[in-house]
Amino acid sequence: MSTSTVSATSAAPKGGGRRKLTLPWILLIIAGGLALISLVRVISGAEDLTSVGQVSGALQLAVPIAMAGLGGLWAERAGVVNIGLEGMMILGTWFGAWAGYQWGPWTGVLMGLVGGALGGLLHAIITVTFNVNHIVSGVAVNILAIGFTQYLSNFTFDKAEGGSSKQSPRIEPITEITIPGLSDWLATLQGKHWFLVSDVAGVLGGLVTDLSLLTVVAILLIPATWWVLWRTAFGLRLRSCGENPIAAESLGVNVYKYKYIAVVVSGAMAGLGGAFLAIVSTGIYQEGQTGGRGYIGLAAMIFGNWMPGGMALGAGLFGFTYSLKLRGGAENVHAMLLLIAILLVLALAWQLYKKKYVQAAVAAFFAVAMFVWYALTDSVPSQFVEAAPYVTTLLVLALSAQRLRMPKADGMPYRKGQGK
Repeated sequence: MSTSTVSATSAAPKGGGRRKLTLPWILLIIAGGLALISLVRVISGAEDLTSVGQVSGALQLAVPIAMAGLGGLWAERAGVVNIGLEGMMILGTWFGAWAGYQWGPWTGVLMGLVGGALGGLLHAIITVTFNVNHIVSGVAVNILAIGFTQYLSNFTFDKAEGGSSKQSPRIEPITEITIPGLSDWLATLQGKHWFLVSDVAGVLGGLVTDLSLLTVVAILLIPATWWVLWRTAFGLRLRSCGENPIAAESLGVNVYKYKYIAVVVSGAMAGLGGAFLAIVSTGIYQEGQTGGRGYIGLAAMIFGNWMPGGMALGAGLFGFTYSLKLRGGAENVHAMLLLIAILLVLALAWQLYKKKYVQAAVAAFFAVAMFVWYALTDSVPSQFVEAAPYVTTLLVLALSAQRLRMPKADGMPYRKGQGK
């Protein structure tokens, strides 16, 4: 099969002036965001915004979401909508904990992958072979995963020493990495509270302090996915199934096979995120511990425009805001009001430049409201603190909606030979 022919078939349409979220753009966004957060830290006095502990916590919270988002990316690039990511994560938590407490954490990781992959296989059979609506199938997988793991827990964890019907015995932790000398130096530099310099030190310190080996593996899977899907013939064929499966079939691509592979890998990625929750984040399986992270991972993937780098940014954003809530509570979230106000002012300037005066007026109104709220209060209600990570996710999705382009055949029914 001609690679160039499939490339032409599966290429995205060129939008007027639309820029891809390439690595330089991602780095620029990160640098700009860090500078803004540093400014807010200096003004508000919320010194924990970019501390080593905050960054380390944010990374640990972001990894399961990123793995779910990566799983969604694999499936949807092949044209299969995967609402079942939550259920596949649940299977990953249970199988990871079940194997982990008996045979060690790395065996747990492997079984977490297997558990999630089984959920992906079920979703593939329902959607690809039987052509059932993808949303209906995903919801069914989620419901089945909840019931199945509850049933298994009743006669496995409930009879194990230290376990119960709702949680597993404790799992041995995976080795953590701290770079001696560098970690202490960065922590000291972060403690100086200098503008930007200390913030960079805090971010780097969080990446070299108490870093689980599984976190390293998960991070490496993001560029690995980009390379496989965008730099190999296999990835090109897989993506062609999500753009135009009829044309791909006419060029000799086994569309069913690639869809099956993509959805099984999708489940395995989500299962890895679930295993991370059970083995690294908590060291124990608990019923309901995924907490909707599969859905948030799906939102992160959409924010990232079905690209690995953008998806990682979305997962990092949620992990950062959630870590703020856990570590500093009302003080940190109060400081974020100022950050949101500044971002709205930048949005106002951009809308005025684009001569979109209605959107500019809306941005101006909310910017003033945020500035007033920040200036007249010293903290925010506890209910807002709890909701802040989810509200942030919704706002970011709403603001980024105009530049999104999903795979053209994503979620569309396909039958072998229908193009003849």
